[in-house]
Amino acid sequence: MKCSLKYNLVLGILHKVLGVIKSFLSLSMSEFPFPLQENKDQQSVIDFHFEEVSITAFQAEVYVLWIKKTILHHQCKLGQLQYIFCTDEYLHRMNVAYLNHDTLTDIITFPYQEPPIVSGDIFISIDRVKENASERNLPFGDELSRVIIHGILHLCGYGDKNEAEAAEMRRMENEALFVLRPES
Repeated sequence: MKCSLKYNLVLGILHKVLGVIKSFLSLSMSEFPFPLQENKDQQSVIDFHFEEVSITAFQAEVYVLWIKKTILHHQCKLGQLQYIFCTDEYLHRMNVAYLNHDTLTDIITFPYQEPPIVSGDIFISIDRVKENASERNLPFGDELSRVIIHGILHLCGYGDKNEAEAAEMRRMENEALFVLRPES
């Protein structure tokens, strides 16, 4: 019995590690040399974590419902999501270490499964969101919401690497933002 538990634990850890590696190498799950088993006992969950930052009046329940609606709208299924809100410095270190990009960014998304399952870690720099909101003359909450849903759209399988993809991504962000704040 103990071996079976250890085996499942190791498989779960390997699955997450391979998910990160897969995202960097752009491999599909079917290209791995051995099958990855999904944990059928996993609960759908969205968690929010704050690393060296805080957000005033953050309404997690509102965001959870909105994120779930957006995932369903894109015909995907919620797995496990971790949002990690952090500083520019924190996210910059990750950008250099994991993506080999020596630049500031507002978001890094690490998928753990392929669509239609939406599962992964989404790191968001609150410093960058504040600066982008200021530069665009937008309320902080609007820009934060855009970045939050941007990560979800990536996990739903949408890209933004070229002009057409970026335009479609922006359209879907605006559509989702309207659902969150119809008065906008």
